[in-house]
Amino acid sequence: MPPSSLRVVYAFAREMHPKTSDVFIQYGTAGFRTKANLLEHVVYRMGLLAVIRSRVKNGRTIGMMITASHNLEPDNGVKLVDPDGEMLEQSWEEIATRLANVSDNDLESTTEQIIKQVNADMSLKASVFIGMDTRYTSPRLAAAASNGVIALKGTPREFGIVTTPILHYCVKCRNDNTYGIPTEEGYYEKIVGAFKTIRQKLPVFGEYNTTLYVDGANGVGGKKLNIIRKSLDGELDLQLFNLGGNGGKLNLNCGADFVKVSQKQPVGVEHVPYQRVASLDGDGDRLVYYYLDDKENMHLLDGDRIATLLASYIAELLKGAEAGDLNMGLVQTAYANGASTRYITEELKVPVTCVKTGVKHLHHAALSYDIGVYFEANGHGTVIYSDKAKKTIAKIAHDGEPEQRKSAQLLLNLIDMTNETVGDAISDLFLVETVLCARGLHARQWRAAYADLPCRQLKVTVQDRNAIATTDAERRCTAPEGLQAAVDALAGKYASGRAFVRPSGTEDIVRVYAEADSQLAADKLAAEVAQAVYELAGGVGERPQLPA
Repeated sequence: MPPSSLRVVYAFAREMHPKTSDVFIQYGTAGFRTKANLLEHVVYRMGLLAVIRSRVKNGRTIGMMITASHNLEPDNGVKLVDPDGEMLEQSWEEIATRLANVSDNDLESTTEQIIKQVNADMSLKASVFIGMDTRYTSPRLAAAASNGVIALKGTPREFGIVTTPILHYCVKCRNDNTYGIPTEEGYYEKIVGAFKTIRQKLPVFGEYNTTLYVDGANGVGGKKLNIIRKSLDGELDLQLFNLGGNGGKLNLNCGADFVKVSQKQPVGVEHVPYQRVASLDGDGDRLVYYYLDDKENMHLLDGDRIATLLASYIAELLKGAEAGDLNMGLVQTAYANGASTRYITEELKVPVTCVKTGVKHLHHAALSYDIGVYFEANGHGTVIYSDKAKKTIAKIAHDGEPEQRKSAQLLLNLIDMTNETVGDAISDLFLVETVLCARGLHARQWRAAYADLPCRQLKVTVQDRNAIATTDAERRCTAPEGLQAAVDALAGKYASGRAFVRPSGTEDIVRVYAEADSQLAADKLAAEVAQAVYELAGGVGERPQLPA
């Protein structure tokens, strides 16, 4: 592409999407994420980068998702999706950050430099799928994304309001037509179709009941479940709450992140003692469950619980299919409850890998297994099946003995029900409901598999979150000096004490996590560690307080 044809890049920027802020913004764990009013020029430029990325990938489709996930409504964000439905290749994050932060006057020359750096053939066709969540700022940002694609003569296709996982799924299908049909309807046909098929094979028994309450976080996931509900033919009775009406604000005192971090029930949900509730986040990629007992105490079933439930059932089916040559592993982060890790390794006999926080790290590690189960404790996760696993299971389903075939066929249905590209609250919800039904379990029985260690998460505001440096999958600090020694000393005071600190990948804060043998001890440990962070890492604002 000759330099003269890049002039439109500057023209679009100057006339429609000018850079009006000097705030530095970085491509983080989930793309760019900040206040929506700082993002328009960034999203436009990511449209440019998506076209370049598509051409580097020989014209394969790239995705752009406009969302800030579990953040509150004033925030927004954008992330790029690679051709297989995975997160943007990590080596491109620095390129994205550079392009987002140059001045408008330097945008044309920087774009030209990037094209040369990545050796993009700008004569190739380029395709970009664009989706957005329900934030009031999303349509304007999606328009900026489209303009970025058009400025470099790419072809944008807007999907409107979709969950983040639906966009990932459609990108994957567009580049691999064996995976499915690249439309929202194609997603429903595959995921929901597999759920209905498998439920017809599984009689409802034991303490399982088909009623499920759902907290939709006033976001897109609840809206899509409302569409799906009508096609379930009574296999699951979804009672939906927080669908965005009655003045409910996105993720405000509701949704998976609120439930997980605060360990409180969301507003806007009617509660019946021991009735299980599934809580989604704003863009539909996280899922946690909980129930209230007869004293209104909340019992959380988070990503760790979902991972152990799915892994144990898949292991059972693999045994039934006699597919012993397939290896399965489970991937967690430092946020995984220590009790869950012990249960997985000692009871389920499944190997565990611990990686840095962020789905891209979990997804990559899960690929090293024939069947990789990965979940963050926050409820973001899925299962990945290798080509070897799929072929082996399909062969058993066709050629095996009757009991082997039965287990293998159930596994094939599970594979079809799974969105392997990314954590997907809707897909994961159907997977959980399938296993609970297959085993006749009440949520109380699911929770009884092991006892969580009490934990607490806190946030600390500091002058520069990047002053915190970590190693060992973010479980230990290497900077600032003295902080890790302080954390070790504080954790050593408590039975089963464990704590770590890490800079957030999505917010300008430092996160603190603590576990101990009682809730009071966990609360105290978290507060003491937060005070150490405040003192040693340049805390600003109010100093963290110890619990009374």
